[in-house]
Amino acid sequence: MITLRRRVICLTCALVWLSAAIPALARNALPADLDSYIARSLRTFEVPGMAVAVVKDGKVVLQKGYGVRKLGEPARVDADTLFGIGSNSKAFTTAALATLVDAGKLSWDDPVYESLPGFQMYDPYVSKEMRVRDLLTHRGGLGLGEGDLMLWPRNTYTRDDLVYRLRFLEPASSFRSRFAYNNLMFVAAGQVVARVSAQSWDDYLRQRIFLPLGMQETNTSVDAYREGANWAFPHSKVEGKLQAVPFLNLDNAGAAGSINSSAADMARWLLVQLNRGRIPGTDTILFSEKSSEAMWSQQAIIPVEEEWTADVAALRPRFYGYGLGWFVRDYKGRKMVGHPGGVTGFVSRVLLVPEENLGVVVLTNAEQWPAFESVLYHILDAYLGGPTQDYIAAFAAVDAKKRKDAEETVRKAEQARPVNSKPSLALEKYAGDYSDPWFGKLLIRADNGGLILQLPLTQNVTADLQHWQFDTFKAHWRDRKMADAYLTFALKADGSIDHFTMAAVSPLADFSADYQDLYFTPSGQ
Repeated sequence: MITLRRRVICLTCALVWLSAAIPALARNALPADLDSYIARSLRTFEVPGMAVAVVKDGKVVLQKGYGVRKLGEPARVDADTLFGIGSNSKAFTTAALATLVDAGKLSWDDPVYESLPGFQMYDPYVSKEMRVRDLLTHRGGLGLGEGDLMLWPRNTYTRDDLVYRLRFLEPASSFRSRFAYNNLMFVAAGQVVARVSAQSWDDYLRQRIFLPLGMQETNTSVDAYREGANWAFPHSKVEGKLQAVPFLNLDNAGAAGSINSSAADMARWLLVQLNRGRIPGTDTILFSEKSSEAMWSQQAIIPVEEEWTADVAALRPRFYGYGLGWFVRDYKGRKMVGHPGGVTGFVSRVLLVPEENLGVVVLTNAEQWPAFESVLYHILDAYLGGPTQDYIAAFAAVDAKKRKDAEETVRKAEQARPVNSKPSLALEKYAGDYSDPWFGKLLIRADNGGLILQLPLTQNVTADLQHWQFDTFKAHWRDRKMADAYLTFALKADGSIDHFTMAAVSPLADFSADYQDLYFTPSGQ
């Protein structure tokens, strides 16, 4: 016989069980307000269009487009709209190498020079000791974004040219001692794929990854774009105003960032990643579970800097690092495997939560990282439970502070310069042909009583040189998507020019504008 007391105890236990079960059930659903939240994010951060995919427990629970493909035009973004995914290409390059490792054609720890004859870094020791694994971990000794100015703006360098010019890039740190994000090493990794497979990186990815996964529309070049095709157009702020800009051809960057894909195709990519290389519902194995583990294992340590302001302090990780083509970190007690991506006019985000069998991808057609971050964490919190916040407001505050601080830095520099200073030489004396060992040639010419700077390896890239102070000039690019730079000349004892160096004017300049790594001397010197 059940007494009243026992009934009360049983009822209490049931209520406790239900109270625990209800949050668990809620963790298996998308946010109820997701559509309105994304619409608000688009408005707040001035993003014309976005595509989102979410996979959970082996199923696609969302693949949807929001907003428009091109500002001012009615065509809507849908799940099949193509976006540039930028550095999310790196995980595809790593997966391509994994297929070669699984086939016994390569090892993660093979010396790079064995696959790329003539491969050479600045330091002979590094040239000999650089392994395939090192190409994928951003610990080769180069500085942040070092050499990226050989990738964009578009120029005539080929992928082989870029690999050859690695030998001229002076290291910023000792080999394997420090993490510093770098694209050129992934270009080299793509050339390893090409040499070992006897196919181009592009063809190998299409045949061994895209087609088996059913990623029919995904491609590796904006040259695939055709009028009227379902592509999102890139957008950037030019002089503070958002506008559509031309597609940037990144064929020479290839393995580092040239892939274009859609939410629907990327959902397939998320599923095979979470399934540890096996294509769901088939016996086809894209790459082995062992390779999956290698790609997701931390290879390089990234210090957790004090950049997590009060607005987003809850997102500060306890550990942070880089695997093979993936960032790894923690959030709410779970391991996160993911990557951001950015090219002119596009930014994107991919995130995997292996313990929850959860994956999210957010693609956008404007260079506004807070838009994808706010949507990502709103989705994550719905599945992971626990504390949440208004991420749109939080990231807007972080972004506003960064912009305010940058404006203050530029304003202080303007106020501090002696406006009455003059160059040491007559303007025409600064004109001439200059060269940097890895970047190549740069031309300075007298023009209408002033000076202009030209990049002969590119088309229509010109800057007006405005005197700043003493022997420093400011390069004001006519293409306003490019970050302005200071040029500072150093003179020899006889008054002739010895060299000049460069530096970005604004702290907001993308790290790929690696002006600080350049050292130009007069040609023939």
